[in-house]
Amino acid sequence: MQFENNLEFARQLDNKDPLKSFRDKFHFPNFHEKKILYFTGNSLGLQPKKAAEYIQEELADWAKFGVEGHFHAKRPWYSYHENLCEMTAKIVGAKPVEVVVTHSLTTNLHLLLVSFYRPQGKRTKIICEAKAFPSDQYVLESQVKFHGLTQENIVEVFPRAGEELIHLEDILAKIQELGDELALVMIGGVNYYTGQLFDMQKITVAAHAVGAIAGFDLAHATGNVNLQLHDWNVDFATWCGYKYLNSSPGGVSGIFVHERHANDSSLPRFAGWWGHDKEARFQMEKGFQPLAGAEGWQLSNAPVLGMAAHLAALEIFEEAGMDKIGEKRDLITSYLEFVIDCISENYKEKCSFELITPRDKKQRGSQLSIKVMGQGVELFKRICALGVLADWREPNVIRLAPVPLYTSYEDCFHLGQELEIGISTS
Repeated sequence: MQFENNLEFARQLDNKDPLKSFRDKFHFPNFHEKKILYFTGNSLGLQPKKAAEYIQEELADWAKFGVEGHFHAKRPWYSYHENLCEMTAKIVGAKPVEVVVTHSLTTNLHLLLVSFYRPQGKRTKIICEAKAFPSDQYVLESQVKFHGLTQENIVEVFPRAGEELIHLEDILAKIQELGDELALVMIGGVNYYTGQLFDMQKITVAAHAVGAIAGFDLAHATGNVNLQLHDWNVDFATWCGYKYLNSSPGGVSGIFVHERHANDSSLPRFAGWWGHDKEARFQMEKGFQPLAGAEGWQLSNAPVLGMAAHLAALEIFEEAGMDKIGEKRDLITSYLEFVIDCISENYKEKCSFELITPRDKKQRGSQLSIKVMGQGVELFKRICALGVLADWREPNVIRLAPVPLYTSYEDCFHLGQELEIGISTS
């Protein structure tokens, strides 16, 4: 498609957009004197309009039933998480038994590593990407310490000199190099800083070929890119619900554990009673017997109010479908890329942009990270004052997320206009 950087063309794209009605299912911030252009769904997704309704239903049932709401609420709390499994499985390409929604992302990552990072003998190393999200770094640091090991057991794969992105072949080569010293590959499926999407299937195949486990932090991938975790043979994954999944600040998290581990009760884990055999749960006896599948990694009963917000969001994904979301993601991200390139070319004497996110749509989701050359954070502050909600990452990167469910092509055009104003008023 031949793009044009003008309002009429952007509106034509919106008129043809099969997902355009989904924008009306979300609340947009209205705190600013100007109309907000929201490009931070990779940090916090917008609130689904049904979230308040669903939360209020649970509050009403709490008031009406008290503790009996566990069994008599409209959606009984005892089994509330079961309402979420099938829809979640479709989003990540899994079987329902392989997923559960519970806890928070970093908690889940620790719980999964208890089971899947089992250093023995010389097999102690973990591979991760350089500049992983800080939580991932801290989790891995503390896990190796927990096993009495040193930080040298964490092996980072870096971009090549003078580059921003990590070559897949460098990850695969490092896996091969470590061989029987490698216990675990644990990488962010989409890097939070660059927006680079890693080939999880090839990484998993390479890890298994040397006898290692493959796991992924999918905080910036789930609800963003098309996943097939079961078919890719991934061992485990976890993700948050509050970014692309639009499920409330600090909201509930998801776990994936491949079916082949579903009934392996010998896997060590930090147990809690909600992961125990539900038929015997209220016998209150010693002796943990994990539920089959990902449910066996639960600790506590469902945080119902957070799950109610999550339910409202998952129903939107169910209606839209990840295939259509993916099609719009690729088109709208390409259009925003085109707009940014136009601005950069037109104003290159005063300020230019260097895209550090891959230009290949197969290697990214709906995020563009741009280096601001010439004006830096002051430009970012100026566009924020104009009503743009994006985010800044040191030393000089603006991250922009055109989220398919609620970002319009007209939003992308107007973002370009605000960038022009911000540059020209410096």
